Amino acid sequence: MPLYQIKQQKVNQFKPSSFKNERELQKLFEANLEELLGVRFVASEFTTGDRQRGRIDSLGIDQDGTPVIVEYKKLGKENVINQGLFYLDWLVDHKGDFTLAAQDVLGKDIELDWSSPRLILVAESFSEYDKYAVNRIGANIQLWTYRRYGDDFLFLESIFATTSQKTPKKEKLIETEVSEEVEEEAIYTLDDHLKGKSEDVKVLFDALRERIFAMNVDGDVLEKPNKIYVSYKHGKNFCEVRPQSKEIKIWLDIPFSELDDQKKLSRDVSKLGHYGTGEVETKLANLSELDDVIDLIEQSYKQTV
Repeated sequence: MPLYQIKQQKVNQFKPSSFKNERELQKLFEANLEELLGVRFVASEFTTGDRQRGRIDSLGIDQDGTPVIVEYKKLGKENVINQGLFYLDWLVDHKGDFTLAAQDVLGKDIELDWSSPRLILVAESFSEYDKYAVNRIGANIQLWTYRRYGDDFLFLESIFATTSQKTPKKEKLIETEVSEEVEEEAIYTLDDHLKGKSEDVKVLFDALRERIFAMNVDGDVLEKPNKIYVSYKHGKNFCEVRPQSKEIKIWLDIPFSELDDQKKLSRDVSKLGHYGTGEVETKLANLSELDDVIDLIEQSYKQTV
């Protein structure tokens, strides 16, 4: 994708450049993992031990507490998908090892959601066969492409994302010494959040959900029901939704100071207790408000594009 700078109605094209090697690419991402992918950094070059020998490029935890593996390749032609799946399989079988690493970096009270661990693959390009393959695999895999321009610009794009809910249970980290023991909980679904809600709220939620998915026609918006809310992400969270008895509470992952809210539908909850990962709160109580609320959500979404 060409990148141009506009000065006094004249355009100047920035020429694509590249990283010296894969490690340079990895170091840049790891230093900015939360900003780029919404993932808190846990470990780099994490060894998988003697039985399944290998080194995972980056380990992290996303905003919803899901364990994440990130693998980088300078060129999409390398066999990054099979390598990533190998490490994802290792992760599911070695939850205790990951938990210890996460506790060491992020504290012992960190909670993990093992219902659908994520694999993020980053490369300059992927083929249509790659996208078809990860779609058929059905695991929670995202493909991201990047393009570097000069020394100062990086373009990052999500080209494929899929979520699997096939894992039979969700497990919550116990704060004491870690072993492979976990506390079992049921997987949360949309039905859990809508159970007992009025038909009016269900209609509101369906309409809101449809408009959120319509923000990206390529299907790269991911929906994840959690215990307290339903999160929507495009790489990283851009909003969280919680159906209530008469309305829907919504939290936006955008600084309050950057939100254009001329109708004053939102408030800053950064210093108040709230459920979502976002620090701007709004609500939807009537279908007549939908367009205005979607405008706020879309501003948060555009920060992830």
